[in-house]
Amino acid sequence: MEEIDQHGIVIQTQVNYLPEQSDESGDRFVFSYTISITNLGHTSAKLLSRHWIITDALNHVQEVRGQGVVGEQPLLKPSQSFEYTSGTVLTTQVGTMRGSYQMQDENGRQFDVEIPQFVLSVPRVLH
Repeated sequence: MEEIDQHGIVIQTQVNYLPEQSDESGDRFVFSYTISITNLGHTSAKLLSRHWIITDALNHVQEVRGQGVVGEQPLLKPSQSFEYTSGTVLTTQVGTMRGSYQMQDENGRQFDVEIPQFVLSVPRVLH
């Protein structure tokens, strides 16, 4: 999935189910997700923090907030990209993630970039 915000920031997501780390009989479903952030704008932008809303199939919601991503606060110059992989654990076979990044442009103005909702699903569960 890809979405361009008003500051020229493009977010792309890719999800993988990790059966080797999951325990389906114990209701533990592990997913990795790879996020690609591309700056198509005209000014540099630094990723300051993240906010995730993770919802499982039973409508249980986890909120995650923190500085940067994977221990970094990348600075993206125009036309630059940053990609990282992280993970989450659900107690159901299906769930969703959405959120936002707080960023700052080279003039010190802060802005939020929406991370569009994406689906976490064990293969062959959703049609």
